[in-house]
Amino acid sequence: MLTRRQFLSSGLVAAAGASVFTLYGFSESYRPRVRRLELKLQRLPEAFDGFTIAQLSDFHYERGFSAVTIGRSIELVNALRPDLVVLTGDFVTVGVFDSHAYVRQHAWTAAGPCAEMLSRLEAREGRFAILGNHDADSNPRKVRETVQAHGIPVLKNQSVAIERGGARIWLAGVDDALKGTPDLGRAIEKIPPKEVIVLLAHEPDFADEAAMSPVDLQLSGHSHGGQIWIPGIGAPWLPPLGRLYPRGLYRIDNLILYTNVGIGTIHVPIRINAVPEVTLLTLRTGRA
Repeated sequence: MLTRRQFLSSGLVAAAGASVFTLYGFSESYRPRVRRLELKLQRLPEAFDGFTIAQLSDFHYERGFSAVTIGRSIELVNALRPDLVVLTGDFVTVGVFDSHAYVRQHAWTAAGPCAEMLSRLEAREGRFAILGNHDADSNPRKVRETVQAHGIPVLKNQSVAIERGGARIWLAGVDDALKGTPDLGRAIEKIPPKEVIVLLAHEPDFADEAAMSPVDLQLSGHSHGGQIWIPGIGAPWLPPLGRLYPRGLYRIDNLILYTNVGIGTIHVPIRINAVPEVTLLTLRTGRA
């Protein structure tokens, strides 16, 4: 049994440890890193071998917090000189206590300064986005219009062709699976058989549906990689549709899924073992 003195001492040690843990997490949330991956797609045309996609996700714009990390991430992306940039949702934040309709409806205003920053992203084949659940839970029309006004098309159950050397691949995007009206069939209906499809879907667990379609690669975010990830245990909490595939690379049947851990934070501006991420994906021909 602990004496009172031992109890007080252990409490001070625990408090000191928690403080260090919190300060580390606060610092880590401002230091984005580049993660590089090479992905083999069996149907990829030779003309696209070496094609690069930079992915950013989950910005949750706040002037005093995530704006710093977003700015640093933009610098990293532009230094990589990617062929394409994709943004997989959550430009704004609807807080856990934002139950009042007025507050929720006006959360969209953060999309303006966020999109203004993201308009500095450079890519040879352009920049494309989808909305996330926070965007859809605010005013999705306003968020979409704001992002598009800054030169970033937002794909809502749509697809676009990207051409190179007489060949092409397709970039498709679905509306948010939690708060929107996702329609994968509509998004890919005009795509000819046997042509490669890269799908943007905010929630990674949407991959179970995408795997039943001819989608080759799905890029997602949403989970923040747990935002706090305890080695050997995992995340104390993960959001709905972000629990099966919370971070990193997966294969579901013939589908490859990558879940980006995101840029911003929600609830608290802290990340532990979930460093803000710029993903650079290099596509290669051949069997994975």
